[in-house]
Amino acid sequence: MLFFIACSGNKPNVTDEVVVDRTQVPRLKVDSITTLISDSGITRYRITAPKWYVYDRASEPYWDFPEGLHFDRFDPFYDVDAQIDCRRARFYEVKKMWVLNDSVKAVNLQGEQFETQELYWDQQKELIYSDSLIIITQKDKRIVGLGFESNQTMTKYTIRKPQGIIPVDSEED
Repeated sequence: MLFFIACSGNKPNVTDEVVVDRTQVPRLKVDSITTLISDSGITRYRITAPKWYVYDRASEPYWDFPEGLHFDRFDPFYDVDAQIDCRRARFYEVKKMWVLNDSVKAVNLQGEQFETQELYWDQQKELIYSDSLIIITQKDKRIVGLGFESNQTMTKYTIRKPQGIIPVDSEED
């Protein structure tokens, strides 16, 4: 039995290396996360999410929650007094800006429910707003409009373009 083994001088081209843009790759990937966020040393919020990706090398660093999140706000006694749910979210670290998308539902301190497709929360300006359709459900009525602005607790708000009939309380003399 005779075997012949030969090598050729042709080497594979190694210049076809994979080049990865590190700004597009998350530095941190976490599944099934629950984290607490404090403000001035006091625990204020709890975030629960199926996935959390941190893109801190991006030109505008952000956290990505591609499968949504549940957000609880705590009162001074650590009871949940407000909450938000959505199917997708991003938090821009430098601007302190949350962008929540897809079936956003929020409940404020008074139990009013807010529903929209997109919600912005600017923590630096202490402002929550949306340009999308908003539905606010109160105990005895439902308010619909296009766009709104609110304080951070969503207790004082203005609907930019109200739609439908809005009941007004009249003062009796």
